[in-house]
Amino acid sequence: MEQTQPTTAETVVESQSTGVPKEEAQLATIVYVLQALSLFVGLTSIAGVILNYVKRGSLQSEVVKSHFSFQIRTFWWTLLWSILALIATTITFGIGGFTFLIVIVWYVYRVVKGWIRLNDQQPI
Repeated sequence: MEQTQPTTAETVVESQSTGVPKEEAQLATIVYVLQALSLFVGLTSIAGVILNYVKRGSLQSEVVKSHFSFQIRTFWWTLLWSILALIATTITFGIGGFTFLIVIVWYVYRVVKGWIRLNDQQPI
């Protein structure tokens, strides 16, 4: 018996069912870019978290849903620790400055880790 090759449409449907939808992955990538840019222009992370909240309900991919949750948690924890670092800076500059440094390193780690996992189509 002869085997037939799947049509292009069948191949596309198959790859979409096993992979992350391109549009959803692009949304998560945009948020990671906005988070990365926030190191230079702080307000972009606010735009990113707004995008997370607005688009989160329409996501189909569990992988992208995990990234959106990760991005939202990253935003809120960074905000909390930044406020605490600011308070610590008013008390003593050394402790506050060191706390800000830790927050920045942690933030960069989360953005890079998440972005890499998204590119590998892995949940976080």
